[in-house]
Amino acid sequence: MQSIFGTDGIRGRFNEEITYSLAYKVGYSLGSNLENNNPILIGRDTRISGDILLQAITRGINESGKKFINLGICPTPAIPFLIKKEKLSSGIMISASHNPPEYNGIKIFDHNGQKITKIFENKIQKFIEELNPNLTVTTKEISLKTNKELMDLYIKSLIQTMGGENLSGMKIILDTCYGSATTCAKKIFQNLGADVRVINNTKNGLKINMNCGSTNLEPLKKALRESPADIGFSFDGDADRVIGVDSKGNVLDGDHILFLWGRELMEQNNLTNNLLISTQMANLGFEKAWNKIDGILYRTDVGDKYVHEAIKKKKADLGGEQSGHILSKINNFSGDGILTALQISKYCKKKNITLNDWLKSSFDPFPQKLTNINLDFNINKINPETKILIDQTIKNFYAIYSDNCRIYIRPSGTEPLMRVLVEAKNQKKVHFLSSEITNKLSLEINSIID
Repeated sequence: MQSIFGTDGIRGRFNEEITYSLAYKVGYSLGSNLENNNPILIGRDTRISGDILLQAITRGINESGKKFINLGICPTPAIPFLIKKEKLSSGIMISASHNPPEYNGIKIFDHNGQKITKIFENKIQKFIEELNPNLTVTTKEISLKTNKELMDLYIKSLIQTMGGENLSGMKIILDTCYGSATTCAKKIFQNLGADVRVINNTKNGLKINMNCGSTNLEPLKKALRESPADIGFSFDGDADRVIGVDSKGNVLDGDHILFLWGRELMEQNNLTNNLLISTQMANLGFEKAWNKIDGILYRTDVGDKYVHEAIKKKKADLGGEQSGHILSKINNFSGDGILTALQISKYCKKKNITLNDWLKSSFDPFPQKLTNINLDFNINKINPETKILIDQTIKNFYAIYSDNCRIYIRPSGTEPLMRVLVEAKNQKKVHFLSSEITNKLSLEINSIID
């Protein structure tokens, strides 16, 4: 059996890779392998399939003999925070993050609020493989009460991260992208005194991430043009990522967030070894500017779990991804888009500076282009020999083009795509090389598969 776990838990299209039966087995296997008898916390984003998968997982947990608490629709970071605070045994978030509505996923957290290790993933995988193939998976619905008190604790914790600072006098627009942030983002910013306008703020699982949110900033930019504000923030489906936009439409991505937030911490002597952790996707302009002020940037493979591993290993205080997934010691390095947005707003208020002016003091990014090559197959399910050929082809491209630009090629961990990043000092060169590399690579991959 092919591993059900990818780069960030279990993910795929509902009723194809992610089924009721699989979700039931995951719940049953998790419950059966936990030594701690405290309840398992479960939350989900707004996807229509989320309620079906919630029913499946909770039934599996019940039949393993364990108990659960249903948090309902919530941001992913609420799960690890509440696991630690309430001393729960584990947690599950049902979400496909920034992916389209037809996708869903299952993220599992341990008793420390950390994503489970590869060893524990393998344990669950093996347990599922050894389950009786004739196991009857019942689909009878069970009553699921939502625990609102725990959600209030999470909201209160975010407000407390402001250290008594408020956001009065600030105009802020939020794009909650019909996802998890609809549950609390507006309430939190209003509680802190901000003048808040919110777009795409209904719990609509059919629209989650569709032409909005952190992967599509046009609705937020349009809202800022029509109703001027100091800052706009755009979240992804489960609110663990955020991208900012200033009053002029300039983008504050994860690289700029790390640079500006990191520089503040450095000036306060609160950044161990002046070290930031990011990934291979981080802009070269960011790295050079950070090095210029005596900072160190350590790059990992793409994925917040790799950033998290490096943070622990290097004892860093801050890390993240260009996509807006930022990990801070404030909340035990659990990526939280709302927390990040609050911290950026707080700095602007304390410094008495607009985001537009603050961004001007950041770095000048090198031109970068990220292109997706659509694949007609799941790269994780091809035979090892073919995988070796594709890996060798990618290495050949690095050897051919690395003198002219920085390239980074990787398969998506969540979709049937090959992602190709091309970066150079000259915009025309980036576009030319990106087109050339993606066209040639696409042809070579297809010839290998054929």
